[in-house]
Amino acid sequence: QLHLVESGGGLVQPGGSLRLACAASASTSEDYYAIGWFRQAPGKPRAAVACIITNDGTTNYADSVKDRFTISKDNAKNTVYLQMNSLKPEDTAVYYCAAIALGPVNMWYKEYEYDYWGQGTQVTVSS
Repeated sequence: QLHLVESGGGLVQPGGSLRLACAASASTSEDYYAIGWFRQAPGKPRAAVACIITNDGTTNYADSVKDRFTISKDNAKNTVYLQMNSLKPEDTAVYYCAAIALGPVNMWYKEYEYDYWGQGTQVTVSS
């Protein structure tokens, strides 16, 4: 069983930055294949944001965040980060991290590929 805890959410003005963290309670990063970030805005379905494969660092991004968000990992700390820059009001959502236990997978952006989920952290972009 893998336990994921998100942190770093909050209120930020448009154009600002935040860094989210996802800490995984695994012995090593080899205990899971990939970590992804999803978000859910009020009244909308949950949507994929980014994903990183833990053994080789391969990353994927949703088009809506490409060039603004960066996903990275610290294997020693079993933590994945989501650096969010140039934030927009439409980035407001609850952000979730999730883990894929075994890979590879064909569709990193599909919720059903993920085996474990965190509880989420609120990000609000507003002036």
